[in-house]
Amino acid sequence: MADIKNILIDSKKIMDEFLSDEENFRKIEEAGKIIVQAIKTGNKIISCGNGGSMCDAMHFAEELSGRFRNDRKPFPAVSISDAAYITCTGNDYGFEKIFSRFVEAMGKEGDVLMAISTSGNSVNVLEAIAFAKKKKMAIVGLTGRGGGKMKEMCDVEIRAPYSEFSDRAQEIHIKVIHALIEYAEDKLK
Repeated sequence: MADIKNILIDSKKIMDEFLSDEENFRKIEEAGKIIVQAIKTGNKIISCGNGGSMCDAMHFAEELSGRFRNDRKPFPAVSISDAAYITCTGNDYGFEKIFSRFVEAMGKEGDVLMAISTSGNSVNVLEAIAFAKKKKMAIVGLTGRGGGKMKEMCDVEIRAPYSEFSDRAQEIHIKVIHALIEYAEDKLK
């Protein structure tokens, strides 16, 4: 049982470190404002990530377009997670293009890209960000470790405290995602 307790204590330590930096709250609010503005103006949120980050991207989009805590109108959000699309695009153009081609096809000025990468260096996420910039989309990035290349590319980068493993960053990311959804629900009543 001591091992299990230590796992949870380590998780709490990372969360406490994140919460101790007031800048993180400012960044979450800034990202929330960008998302709310996009929805108010009839734009959409596109989210992407790999592995567990894809699961977070899917969770973000489904809570926005479905329902989180309150009954309300659905918000326009989609994750780049369709298996047929990903395997088709990966097969034809390479894994590094799976997100950027979707952004190229579906993104437009005023939309928001929620880009998630625990390293901040996932090539396919970086390529999606580059296309989003060409489309004049806003970019909210969730990163970890040192922020990677994403830290310079996002309009708002929210970074989990350094941890050797991705799971600690993902634990912060899901908390941020829930905060952003609740913020949007509150502001778009």
